Amino acid sequence: MEALGLDMLVKNVMEAAEEHRLWVSGDRIVVAVSGGPDSVAFLHIMHEISTRHTPLELICAHVHHGFRKASDQEAEMVKELAGRLGIAFEWIKADIPSYMKLTGLGSQEAARDRRYAFLHEVARKYDASSIALAHHADDQAETVLLHLLRGSGLSGLAGMRFKRREKNVELIRPCLRINKTDLVEACNTQGFPYVNDESNTNRKYTRNAIRLDVLPFLEQFNGQITPSLNRLAEIVGDEDEFMGQGALDAYSCLVQKNGGRQTFELPSFLKLHVALQRRLIKLILNYLPLDSDFVDFTRIETIRRKVTENDSTTWSLDLGQTFVCTREYDNISFGVRNEVQDQSYEYRLERWSGVCELSLMEINRQLRLFPLSPKDYLAPESADVAAFDADELIMPLVVRSRLPGDTMKVMGLNGSKKVKNIFIDEKVPPSVRPRIPVVCDGAGNIIWLPGVRRSSLAPVKEDTSAILYMTVGDSAIQG
Repeated sequence: MEALGLDMLVKNVMEAAEEHRLWVSGDRIVVAVSGGPDSVAFLHIMHEISTRHTPLELICAHVHHGFRKASDQEAEMVKELAGRLGIAFEWIKADIPSYMKLTGLGSQEAARDRRYAFLHEVARKYDASSIALAHHADDQAETVLLHLLRGSGLSGLAGMRFKRREKNVELIRPCLRINKTDLVEACNTQGFPYVNDESNTNRKYTRNAIRLDVLPFLEQFNGQITPSLNRLAEIVGDEDEFMGQGALDAYSCLVQKNGGRQTFELPSFLKLHVALQRRLIKLILNYLPLDSDFVDFTRIETIRRKVTENDSTTWSLDLGQTFVCTREYDNISFGVRNEVQDQSYEYRLERWSGVCELSLMEINRQLRLFPLSPKDYLAPESADVAAFDADELIMPLVVRSRLPGDTMKVMGLNGSKKVKNIFIDEKVPPSVRPRIPVVCDGAGNIIWLPGVRRSSLAPVKEDTSAILYMTVGDSAIQG
């Protein structure tokens, strides 16, 4: 196949830029240049575009990694290149070995971290709209194969994207459809000086081994393995983007944020295709402040299977890093593990007259008691309200925390029922139960579980002459 000339390379890059909206006229772009043939050719391509086609302001950025003696000459060569083209030049001499000791990262990971950190620093300094990288089709094929060997999902098989936002700056890769041989040939034909990094032949680095050994081996079975992997990346990338949007739509429809927790209703989740179920869980986890490598397929699938099983209606699944996924009947929630235990408290109301407001500071609830004339009485329409025949109540009233073995005489039933079982029957979530106070009369009988049920004691009848009305709410609301 005949190598593409510089004009064709410019045309290829401009077509990719238009298709993926990589820039607009007047954009300020940081171009990463290592000094190798790929980035040198790319800088010339970008310079050609900026001077003859679309006005762009370019900044050439170079990182001296400090690994090799030749790095000094490479930095000087890139500086001279930028000067000849009339492009602003920024560079840094990074102490990668010291950074490796500090972080425990390998040389490749440490170099990448420092390189991208510097590129973002330059972008901030110049208020650039994007950082342009010279990754090409061969890099893409290596990336896809590397991700495949690591067991990646769709996002990994999509490889590198033409455009991806990171730290308020677009990372753009306009050369993803260009072969490395075309970039090298352009340098040789045009006489552009460049350097070859001998570390690229070191097979101890997995990417090098893939490029030097794995891809040539696979070419025995498919002579177009590199174009095939690039097509796979583009197809998967589009489908991954489509699925990602579907997950965002499902998130906006199903997930509610409440008190730092993300929740959804189980029946709605079960209607989703299994692929969207996984995507939705992944999205929820990504919104939690978790380590990036924490959200993997195994953890996502463990959560999904737990959510969809029918063994229990209430459970808690430890996700690590202080986070839990909990099910409370049909409600699934994600958030920080709740370490708050039931607090013991007791308030006594020896007598009451007029309106009485009782703030239960331990659970941030407020009880309000007030007398009501029978002629003004309307039967309560909410479990947050209860009415009693005041003359039949034994004083003093006591408002306290729940105790083991608590029972209550439930209206409409003969005998008593355990409070625990009342909560279960009413499907009160375990996380809500500690916030429900217990209201007792002077004989110790439970007369009301605010927000849940009232007892059969002291009901309002036709001949009732005095009514005690009680309401419950959050202190922040009623206060």
